[in-house]
Amino acid sequence: MICSAALWAWVASCGPKGSWGGDVNPEPPTAVGTPYPWKTPANFPAPVYDFANNPLTREGVALGRTLFYDATLSKDGTITCAFCHSPFTAFSHTDHPLSHGIKDQIGTRNVPGIFNMAWRETFFWDGGIFDLDLLPIAPIQNPVEMGDSLGNVLKKVRASGRYRPLFKAAYGTDSITSERFLKSLSQFMLTMVSSDSGYDKYVRKEADAALPDAAQRGLTLFQAKCAGCHKEPFFTDQRFRNNGLPKLTTAKFDDLGRGAITGQAADNYKFRVPSLRNVEFTPPYMHDGRFTTLQQVLRHYAAGVQDSPQLDPLLKQNGQPGIPMTQQEQNDIITFLLTLTDYTFISNPDLQPLR
Repeated sequence: MICSAALWAWVASCGPKGSWGGDVNPEPPTAVGTPYPWKTPANFPAPVYDFANNPLTREGVALGRTLFYDATLSKDGTITCAFCHSPFTAFSHTDHPLSHGIKDQIGTRNVPGIFNMAWRETFFWDGGIFDLDLLPIAPIQNPVEMGDSLGNVLKKVRASGRYRPLFKAAYGTDSITSERFLKSLSQFMLTMVSSDSGYDKYVRKEADAALPDAAQRGLTLFQAKCAGCHKEPFFTDQRFRNNGLPKLTTAKFDDLGRGAITGQAADNYKFRVPSLRNVEFTPPYMHDGRFTTLQQVLRHYAAGVQDSPQLDPLLKQNGQPGIPMTQQEQNDIITFLLTLTDYTFISNPDLQPLR
C-alpha cells in the first residue's frame, strides 16, 4: 500500500528546522478549546499513544475530520483520505484488492481499516511507520495514492479561506503548520474507537448480551486455533508473521514485507497480523487482497498454508503446515467472527463527513 521504507528514510533525514514540510520556527501545536471526552473502553488496556503530546479537543477533532474528507490533500483534488478509508466499511477500502488512487492508479497492497489507533505501536502492513502523527505523510506523498507533497498540501490549505478559523479555534492562532496539520488528523483518527461489538458486550457482561451457540463454539475454537496471533481484545498481537501465502504469479513485484524495513532475511514475507474486528466489513483479505471471503481465508489456514523458512511456527505443528479444521469448525469460527462487527462504530455520525 505504501512505500513506508522510503518514508522512514525521509523522516529520519529531516532536521529540526525545515522539517515537517518546510516550516521554519513553527508555532507549537498547543491545544486550546474544549477537551474531547475520550475514554478507554472497559475491556481495553491503557492506550500507547501519548495524549499528553497531542491533547484532544473538540475543535482539534473537528479540524482533523474536515481535513480527512477534503480532496485538497491530493494532487489533482480527487482523492480524500476517506476515498480509501470509508466510514461505512470500518474505514477500509473494499472495492479493490489493492489501494487505488489518483488517475485510477493501483497500488501494491490492500488497504486495512482504521480503528483503535491509540493502541497501535507501528503502522502499515510492514510496520514502516512508528508514529501515528507521521502516518498521513505516506498516502499524501505516495505517487499512486494522493500523489502530492506535504509542503504543497500545506500551501493549498493555507490558501483556503476555510481553514484559518478552524486552526485558530483548535490552536489559538490561525497559523497553519505541518505539525498542527498532522496532529489534527491524528486527533480525528484517535476518535475511531471500535469497542461496541456483540463480542465486547458479551465479555463486559452487559445486560442481555449473549453469543449464539454456534458463535460460542466458534469462540472456543478461535481461542484454541487462532488466538496465538489474533489476541483479544484487539484480535491482533501487532507482530509480523509469515502465514504461508503462496506467491502470486500476477503480483507486480516481490513484496518482502517487514524484511524491506529491517533488511533481515528472516523478516522477508512477514506482514502485520491484522485486527479481525469488523472483519465482516473489510474484504478483501490479506496484505494483497487475494481472498474475497472469510470462507476462503479459513480454507487457506486449513489446507492452503505453504511451508517456507519464514513460516510462522504457530502454523507448523508436528511438522505439518496449517491449522487442522473441519468444515463445521470453520463455519463456527466465521460465525464468531461476525460478532466482532461494531455497528455502532460503522454508523457513528461523528465519524462521517461534516454537513
